[in-house]
Amino acid sequence: MPPIANLYFRTAIVFLILGISIGLHMSISGNHAATGAHAHANLLGWVTMAIFGGYHALNPQKAARRLATIQYAVYTFGVAVLIPSLYLLLSGNSAMEPIVAGSSLIAFAGVLLFAVIIFSSNEPVAVAASPAR
Repeated sequence: MPPIANLYFRTAIVFLILGISIGLHMSISGNHAATGAHAHANLLGWVTMAIFGGYHALNPQKAARRLATIQYAVYTFGVAVLIPSLYLLLSGNSAMEPIVAGSSLIAFAGVLLFAVIIFSSNEPVAVAASPAR
């Protein structure tokens, strides 16, 4: 399996643990205000990252490209900032709203980069040789 696919699966399981932890906290406390953060951790973190990892596992040529690593970093950063800031926002800290907005845009940029990966050619990028003089 390509290293980026393995990294996605490892990151996905961390977000699943986080999402379940948020759900357990809400259940135990009886306060369900952070339901959105729980859902985002599970869907953007666990599900989407597992799908990204599966795609890269099935497309090792694309997984080996630098863009795959950049996309992982952008998307993961966006989601990693989004989840706790959304949790705090939904728990009553309105100062988190700009951070939620910014991290959402960063995560969206990661999704757009993934779209570029999907729609790009499977062919290796060839460098054109300059003619000899």
